[in-house]
Amino acid sequence: MDKYFKAIADGYSGYWNYFIGEILYPSWHNYFYWLVGASLLIYLLEVLFPWRKNQPLIRENFWLDIFYIFWNYFLFSLLVYNALSMVAVEAFNDFLGIFGVINIVAVKVDQFQGWLQLVLIFLIRDFMQWAIHRMYHHVGWMWEFHKVHHSTREMGFGALLRYHWMENILYRTLEYIPLAMIGFGITDFFIVHIFTLILGQLGHANLKIPLGPFRYILNGPQMHLWHHARNLPETHPRGFNFGISLSLWDFLFRTAYWPSDDENLPVGLPDTDNFPTDFWGQTMEPFRRIFRGKKVS
Repeated sequence: MDKYFKAIADGYSGYWNYFIGEILYPSWHNYFYWLVGASLLIYLLEVLFPWRKNQPLIRENFWLDIFYIFWNYFLFSLLVYNALSMVAVEAFNDFLGIFGVINIVAVKVDQFQGWLQLVLIFLIRDFMQWAIHRMYHHVGWMWEFHKVHHSTREMGFGALLRYHWMENILYRTLEYIPLAMIGFGITDFFIVHIFTLILGQLGHANLKIPLGPFRYILNGPQMHLWHHARNLPETHPRGFNFGISLSLWDFLFRTAYWPSDDENLPVGLPDTDNFPTDFWGQTMEPFRRIFRGKKVS
């Protein structure tokens, strides 16, 4: 039991030191300033080249989304997630130890060339996120948490990271074992994280990005806007366009729906949903709905 308490203490102290280092010591491998820099650059593009020209520069719940950016990328890990995840990893390893398993790495990708490792982790992780995202729309209690992300009614770069903190736990838990079996290094994760961050913010931005034939590979704001449509067609009652960085999976598995490039498409949850618009309300509302057994809309 002592090692679990140590894992919690190390989790808090280690992440605090990491977080302070991110702010005080800028570098090319610094998540904090990549996040700030990418957000400012994409917002500047929205200001200069807006797709929805009637949308205000400080759109609805703009500052709430700015808070979510730092909450989900840093603060939640600082307050809760990092310590709990270290305990979970210790418990998982102890569970494997019961069966004499000390290493679950199944594919030694470190023997591959660096560029191939990056391509593999990007493709594997993006496919897993596509599958998990699709699950969010089909599993009732998961959808209640995912509604936070879909509550935005005016799309912009910051909408990428507007999501309930339970999504951090669900995504990383479901990703852990497959990625652990491959065993990528932190440098690889950093490069992939930053690349997907930029693609994700562009996919939610108020920008028109003509992709041409690459539309069948890359997700973009025109396709992803339909994912956030307020009124879903009868042919897709649980959603569509689940790709995070890539549209490839949606076209392969027939979950793509992109009838037009409609900048005036109403987005958000249906008007009948009455979802809270503040952080605390959005944090608590999914739990209220799940525990009182309200039917998922």
